[in-house]
Amino acid sequence: MNQAPPKPSTDDDDVLTSLGRVTRRSFLARVGAAGVAVGAGQLPSVAFAESDTAPASDAPANAADGTRMHVRLNVNGQDHELAIDPRTTLLDCVREHLQLTGTKKGCDHGQCGACTVHVDGRRVNSCLSLAVTHEGEAITTIEGIGRPGSLHPMQTAFVEHDGFQCGYCTSGQIMSAVALLDEPYGHSDEEVKEAMSGNICRCGAYSNIVSAIQQVRRKA
Repeated sequence: MNQAPPKPSTDDDDVLTSLGRVTRRSFLARVGAAGVAVGAGQLPSVAFAESDTAPASDAPANAADGTRMHVRLNVNGQDHELAIDPRTTLLDCVREHLQLTGTKKGCDHGQCGACTVHVDGRRVNSCLSLAVTHEGEAITTIEGIGRPGSLHPMQTAFVEHDGFQCGYCTSGQIMSAVALLDEPYGHSDEEVKEAMSGNICRCGAYSNIVSAIQQVRRKA
């Protein structure tokens, strides 16, 4: 009569783990350690505790190692020398590297308009554009439009007409609206709605946004 092979002993589990095979015991132990690390904010140190490979964030920021590219970006009239991953979007660059967090990350797929910035005066969905492609161009974020005490007329109009509710989309709405002033259409309310259709307001403040834009257009 055939008999089932004996189960590996506790020592066998340790040997298999040391050889790189994942056992039930080692799997549960690592999952437990990862759970503790997430709570303590130390996941990278656990993930690489048994590896000689350092996290990507620890790699030296230089172009020579192939992981970074040097680029000079002009943002809001100021030049910035940066060494960034060539895959970094313009959105992540201004938010994470320059700490200009007025530009919001919404859908990250170019569908909501919350990340709208100006590049040489044109409105651009910064989540779909690579930062390294904009060297030599003038980039403007919401921080470059106006500041407390010195608001852009469009910002003032948004306040006067309650053109925002939760405010998450507002910076992108204002950036598109400011660019619209220099575009050769949008004179009627219907044209404004069409020209602003790339900016989504989940709160539904669209009619107020149109009113704010038209106020600024009339005064201009």
